[in-house]
Amino acid sequence: MSRLAGLALLLLVPCLAAAQPLEARLKKIKDSGTIAIAYRTDALPFSFEDERKQPAGYTIDLCRRVAGAIEKELGLPGVQIKWVPVNVQNRLDTIARGQADMECGATTVTLSRMKQVDFSSFTFVDGTGLLIRAESKAQGLADLAGRKIGVISGTSNERALNEALKRKVVNATVVPLPSRDEGLAQLEAGAIDAFASDKVLLVGLAARAKDPKRLTLLVEDLSFEPYAIALPRGDTDFRLAVNTALAQIYRSGAIGEIFGRWFGMLGKPGPALEFAFVFGALPE
Repeated sequence: MSRLAGLALLLLVPCLAAAQPLEARLKKIKDSGTIAIAYRTDALPFSFEDERKQPAGYTIDLCRRVAGAIEKELGLPGVQIKWVPVNVQNRLDTIARGQADMECGATTVTLSRMKQVDFSSFTFVDGTGLLIRAESKAQGLADLAGRKIGVISGTSNERALNEALKRKVVNATVVPLPSRDEGLAQLEAGAIDAFASDKVLLVGLAARAKDPKRLTLLVEDLSFEPYAIALPRGDTDFRLAVNTALAQIYRSGAIGEIFGRWFGMLGKPGPALEFAFVFGALPE
């Protein structure tokens, strides 16, 4: 190959890269004019159904803006959102099987889950906590020795609870439960002595109790729970589009507005969450 031909090829490469067709999910979204978003119906205040049975919550607001940014990137006005309701058991399978393009709820990023799906930049940071009846007077996990602690089976909270019990040498009975609503019902009925879940979710759960004053959240953290949007595994272009949108949200004042709408009563974001927003605000 001559030097002139080689130079011409080098100059042509960027043009070829720019002209590459859209692949995987971005192509599907552009061709169909629709983006499918899976959402939890029971993860207040992150993802739930409002009184009109419409998706609402902190993560829902984030994903609506992400969808808007992808619409703008594709130059395709009027992209429709197809909402796909999911639960804690099938949320990741729904993404892995291609039944939705992203999952917007309260899903913790873990290495084991990365074998099934990919994740966006962090969207929130929480920790596993314990909700108890105020009358129990427990101050921490150690005070629950010999008692029953409910937790949703198959969640990162279940793993965190079992690891904390082992680490602190506390002998308590772990009661696997199918849902957060069942956890609240059993806690109020006295069938379990505590219920373990993400702390912010427990705050929302306690507010729905028959008598919220009878429940209290322990200060102790059992784990670190970084949330993110679950995405199809291996689709780097789509993940980049989602992270680009999140970076734009984090760099602007939009994230403060969204956080304030759903967590204003809790004050400002904590240090860990502030760092998540800073690290997620990647430069162009």
